[in-house]
This record gives sequence, structure tokens and C-alpha cells, in this order.
Amino acid sequence: MVLKAGAGSRVLLRWLAARRIVLMPVAMLGLAALTLYALHVLMAHVHLKDVRAAFHAIPPGRIAMALLLSVLSYGTLTLYDVIALRIIRRPLPYRIAALASFCSYTLSHNLGLSLLTGGSVRYRIYRAAGLGAADVARIIASASAAFWSGVFMLAAMMLLIHPSISLPLGLSPDVAKAAAIAVVLALAGMLFLMRRCVKELRLLGWAVPIPKSGQALAQIAIACIDLAAASGALFVLVPHASPALFPSFFLAYALAIIAGLVSHVPGGLGIFEAVMVATLPGLDRPALLAALIAYRALYYLLPLLLAVAAIALHEGRTWRKPMSQALSGIQLLASGMAPVMLSALVSFGGLILLISGSLPAVHWRLKALAHVVPMPFLDASHFAASIIGAVLILLAAGLYRRLDGAFWMTRLLLLAGALFSFLKGLDYEEAAALLVIAGLLQWTRPAFYRRTAFTVELLTPGWLVTVAVAVGLSIWIGFFAYKHVAYQNELWWHIGRRGDAARFLRASVAASVVVIGAALWRLLRPAVPRQSLPASCEGPSEAAMVMAERAEAFLAYTGDKLFITSASGRAFLMYQIQGHSWIVMGDPVGDRAEWPALLWQLRERADAAQGRILLYQISLDSLPIAVDLGLTLIKYGEEARVDLSRFSLEGSAARSLRHAVRRSEREGAQFSIVRKEDLPPLLDELEALSGRWLAAKGQGEKAFSVGRFDRHYLSRFDCALIRHQDRIVAFANIWPTQTLSELSVDLMRHEADMPYGSMDLLFVRLMQWGQLRRYRWFGLGLAPLSGLAARRLAPVWVKAAALLYRHGEAFYGFEGLRAYKEKFSPCWEPRFIAGLPGIGMARALVDLQRLVSGSGSSAAAHARVRPPLRLVV
Repeated sequence: MVLKAGAGSRVLLRWLAARRIVLMPVAMLGLAALTLYALHVLMAHVHLKDVRAAFHAIPPGRIAMALLLSVLSYGTLTLYDVIALRIIRRPLPYRIAALASFCSYTLSHNLGLSLLTGGSVRYRIYRAAGLGAADVARIIASASAAFWSGVFMLAAMMLLIHPSISLPLGLSPDVAKAAAIAVVLALAGMLFLMRRCVKELRLLGWAVPIPKSGQALAQIAIACIDLAAASGALFVLVPHASPALFPSFFLAYALAIIAGLVSHVPGGLGIFEAVMVATLPGLDRPALLAALIAYRALYYLLPLLLAVAAIALHEGRTWRKPMSQALSGIQLLASGMAPVMLSALVSFGGLILLISGSLPAVHWRLKALAHVVPMPFLDASHFAASIIGAVLILLAAGLYRRLDGAFWMTRLLLLAGALFSFLKGLDYEEAAALLVIAGLLQWTRPAFYRRTAFTVELLTPGWLVTVAVAVGLSIWIGFFAYKHVAYQNELWWHIGRRGDAARFLRASVAASVVVIGAALWRLLRPAVPRQSLPASCEGPSEAAMVMAERAEAFLAYTGDKLFITSASGRAFLMYQIQGHSWIVMGDPVGDRAEWPALLWQLRERADAAQGRILLYQISLDSLPIAVDLGLTLIKYGEEARVDLSRFSLEGSAARSLRHAVRRSEREGAQFSIVRKEDLPPLLDELEALSGRWLAAKGQGEKAFSVGRFDRHYLSRFDCALIRHQDRIVAFANIWPTQTLSELSVDLMRHEADMPYGSMDLLFVRLMQWGQLRRYRWFGLGLAPLSGLAARRLAPVWVKAAALLYRHGEAFYGFEGLRAYKEKFSPCWEPRFIAGLPGIGMARALVDLQRLVSGSGSSAAAHARVRPPLRLVV
């Protein structure tokens, strides 16, 4: 079998996509291992004492200059978002843009994966300021374009100033100068052509405005200043580095940050340093490594600490205000950034403990401590501190998810780590840092409110890779520090003041065991079986059912739903949990004044359980509440409702109905209504008819959005029958609201050989029956995807849905279903789906599909789920 190149590529891409969850961690681990090996080779002739001496030799003036340049870099970083907000025509006050930009870049600099880390922080801040997910995505895209434009522009300028710096890359100065000019012209030409030809870039219905000429130039200038300041903060820390060296130094810096970004290793740790050392062979390596360590502290860790402290103090103070003075508690907790920032800070706290455990202690401190603390206890403290470091990085995943168990364990381990840091070598600096982190964690205690087991979420491949990289880096640092030590078997058991290498080996093995044990725990833990919720769950409130205005309220009796009832009992909502999605069926039932409290209560419960809420088939009445909940709306279709005060078989519009009714009656079809008290003797016959209908349709019983054939359920309602030659050929159970607001039907089954027009006869006679009893509306159910207009500026999902509606008759009778209901001259009312914006909506829709397709969980062990229709003809 021979595959074409294109087909082979598609197969390969599908294979990679299916295994990306496994391949990404493996690739990260491989890249990290390669980086550590490269560092080992590059630092073969460098000793720790030389690096330590170079670090202490950095003049305070240079540290102050690096700090000022770092401040300048972060200050210009805030302008990325300021200009991006103007480009998308959504300007905000500078303080908001500065907070979003500073926190976002601080987090992404230290953790990598900028879209997940920095992007989530931007989303939280800008969403609170009134921007949507699409606007935040445009801001990120605009800022990213500005950054990369700055990288290429500044690199081209350096090549123009000193073309000879390209010689190590194998390029002649003339070629380098030509390439630099081409880059500058390409950037200028691209901006000019794009601005003159198009006003915005569009991809799959998503648009990004093209900046004006002044805005584009400002973006490039800001990016150049930012990059020059950031690279300058490192450059001034390198001793004896002349200004003439800066162009080649910047090219090495640009290559290093690109490598760090592409690798997705947190903060580019190790990769950034390896590229800098490899591309600057002329610099003194101990001095360069000392400068890189100082740069990490000044440009990465210090801003992270400031950002975390600012966010923690602000949010902690807000959480402690009375709720009357603050926003809704759940809104604040759901949008808080403290868990995200603290998870990063705790990760670095763990990394500090790991690296400290791999380095020799300060001799005079260890000597002083040895007079007070027995050496076995000192060695045990060193051992415990390294284990705590590895566990803290694992626990950071639980903090990110706001889990209370992670909070309690992290706080305990931070305090223990501070104690062991002090006892293993009087390392009061790292002990103080851990105590500060513990204090910030305690201050933001209300943010960690999710009471649940967290080991499943904790031991994700990404976090396991992170802690593995951290442990691997600490081991490399240890071997680098003790490269002069002769490793022998006796070294493992050596205890004493000069036993730094032995302590390093034991601590490294312990930390590695923690990582391997966590990985094995994840791989070997028993699979969690799918659990069904108990069938005997609390039923709907009868007081609310009396007030129901929509007939779909009777779905509460299908036995496959959970309920939240208001304190007064005058309202309830029905929902089901599928995966991590909490799916609400329709509008709440009962007193409308109590709807918001019910939906907020479910929103809080779902958030506390790490779930996502989805409102399914809601009407216009629920839209304001959905907006207040912060949900994104999708039009799902239109519901057909017949105004019974105007319904009539007279006139030309009802000609087809008159014909169908008369023909069915001429052929012997007879309509009747059987009261629920008289229904039990007929259930056997109805069940047999239902079985034949299911066999003809090739499907099984389903539930959730409609009823199913269940004797207990059907016995609650009167039933409309069509008889032919003394046998039942069609039936439907009747949904009558006690407010006389709406009449409808739910479960409908019929024989394949029933007389022509029998279903029309059933609906017409039911509507006339409802007219006599003064019902206001007759519900004909939903027409999915109906009413979606695929206009040029419509979202891409609307265009896709409209295309499916027009051309999907082979899969489902979309247009045919609407055409059938049009015979009754109904009023069409829109129905919506509302869910959390972004990827959460996509995941919830997948869960919804599983629920309505019958493959998901349900409240009753025997329940199945029906497609989202109440009328199938």
C-alpha cells in the first residue's frame, strides 16, 4: 500500500495529535536532558569556587544599574497592552493595562507557556474590566506581534552597526548587512501593504485589527527599548564587557530567549544559560555564569515576588471585607489571581530548596551550627529539605487549582522547609524567603476554597515534568559543585562537617525517588470507574410546579436529574453532572424572582467542585441572569409555540391541516384522551407500540431533554391516543401547566402503518382541547440550528451551524422538522446555550453531546439521554 505525500502527512499529524499528551512531556524531558548535558560539556573546566568568587566580585553599582534597566524593561512592557488596547478600540485606564501586563509577563517569564500562564492572568484582569475572551486574544496577538517585530528589528540594527558579528554564524559581513536591510524593508513593506490593502486580519471568523502606521511604529519602538533594557540588565553584570561587544551580546541574548520560549521549559531555566554560554565563547565563563545567576534574581525572581505580594495583599484585603462592600464572593474567588501567582512562587521556593541541597554549605555557618546541632540531625535536615523542595513543586499544581488540601500541606511544608533550611546550615536567607511565601499564602487563605481530593489533578504529566526538570537541574548543579570529589561507595554514608558531597548525593536520590514515586503513583493507580448518581434523588418542589409557565417543567419527573430548590420552595432548577460539566436543563421553574439566586448557587457549587456550568435550551427570560453569571451565549435554535387564542382550521393557511385531518378521519383514525387513572390497563399495548417504533428508528430509549417510556413516568399524565380498527396506532403523554400558560406533549410513538395524517389529527385535536380549557400556548418543541443567519461578519460557528442546517438533511431532518411545524403557524422563539467562555465552553459542549447522545452519566443508573428535541415526527 502506497500513501501519497499529502495523505502520509495527514496520517502523521493525526498520530502526533492523538499522542501529544505523552509526546510533549517526553520532548520537554529530552530537551532538558540535552541542555544539562550541554552545560556539563561547556562547564567542564569551570569550578564552583570561581563562579562564587565572580558573583561576589560584581560591583554594587553594576547591580544598581541592572536593577534600573530591569525597571525600565518592565515599564515598557506595560505599554504593549496600552497600545494593543487602542488598536482593538477598547482603551482602558493605564493602571489596569499596567497591572495586566506586569503580572502576565512576570508569570510567563518565570513559568513559560505564556498563553496558559500569562494569558490566564490577562484574561482575569481584563474580563473584570469588561473585555471578552476575543478581545483578550487580540491583545495577546498584538503584543506578541510587537515583541517579535522588536526582536527582528533590533537584531537587524545590530547587524547593520556591526556586520562582522555574523562571522561565528558562517555569514560574511556583506551577506549579514543585506539580510538586515531585507528584514527592515520586509517589516516596513508588510506594515504598509497590510494597512493599505486590509483593515484587519481574519482567520476562522476571528479578526485582529491592523495597527495604524503610528501605532505600529510605536509598538516596534517599545519592543526595541524593552529588549535593549532587558539585555542591558544582563550585559552590565558581566565584568570587563566593553560597549563594542553589545551587538554580538544582544544577538546571543535574542537567540537564548527564543530558545527558552520554544522549549516551553519553565522560565527557559538552563536552556537560556546554555545558549548564552555557547554563543559567547570569548567571555570569561565563571563571570558570565555569575552574571546569569544575578540576572535571574534581579529580572525574574524579584519582579515575581513583587507581583505576588501586590496581588496577594490586594486580594486578601478585599476578601476580608464584608460582602456588602465587595463583589459577590464567588465572583471574586473565581477571578482572583493570587492562586496563580502563588503557585509560581511556591514552585520557585521548592526549586531554591533543591538547588540549596546540591550546593555546599557556608563553612563558618556549618561549623557554628555543628557545636549546637548533632551532625546526624543536621544531615537529616538537609535530606528533608530536598524532599520538601520536590514536593512543593508538585503541590503548586494544587494551589493553581485552589484546592484547600494543597493549601494546608503547602503551608505546613513551607514552615518545615524554613526550619530545616536553618538547621542544615544556618541558611537564614532561604528560610526567610520560605516564611514570606508562607505568610502570603496564609493571607490569601480564602482563595483556596475547593474541598476535594487533589492527587489526580496534582500528578499531571506537565507538573511531573516540571519537578523532574527541577530535580535534574539540582543534580547537575551538585555534580558541578563537587566535580573535584572522588565518588566512592563509602561517600554515601559519610556524616560530618565535610560531608557536603555525601549530603548532596543522599538528598538527590531522595528527591528523585519522590518524582519517580509520583510518576508510578499516577501510572499504577486504579482506574476510577464511572459512577452513577443515586436514582432516589430529591424530587422537584410541587409548590414551584404549580407556578410553572413552561410545559418543559415536567421533565423534572423523568428521574434522571438533580435539583436545587429555593429556601421558600417556590422555585427550583434541574441539572445533571457530566464529566466536569454541570448542565442545567432549560430555565428554572417557579417564581422568577428566585431564579438568579438558584443559578448563582449552582455556579458556586460547580466552581467549588472544579466544574463548569452550562445552561442548555434557556429562553430569553434567562439571558440577563446568564450575562450576570459571566457566561457566553450561543443561539441553539428556535422553539415553535402556537397561540391557541388564534389557532383555527379556517382560512387558506390551514388548508393542508384540514386536508390531513379529514383524510385521517375518513380512513378510520379516532382521537381520544385517556385520563391518567385509566392508563395502567393500556400500558402493555403502549409499550409494545413503543418497542416497534424504537426498532423502526434504530435507536434505544433516551432521556434528559425528553422523557422515555417508563411506566411510572407515563402514569403521571393523561395520554392522547389515535386508534385505528380498535388498536392504538399513536400516542403522546400530555404536559398541562396548572397556570394554563402552556400545553404540550412529550413522548410520542406511532406505528409505521398508521393512516395518513394521524399525527396532524393528534396535534389539532389537542390544540382544540386546550382552547376549550383556555390554555394560552401549545408547545411544539425545538427546531435545532433554526434561525441562524450565516452573514459575512457572523462568527465562524454560526456559519458552520447554518451550513449544517441547510445541507445536513442526510444526518438529521433540520429543515424538514421546521417545515412540519410551520403548518401550525407557530410563533418562533429563540433558545440559547450559555457557558463559560473560551476552552471551557468547548469542553462543556462535548460533555453535553455525550449527555444527550446517551453515552454519559445520569442521575439514575437506568437512565439514558435523548437528543435535544421534544417533537419527532
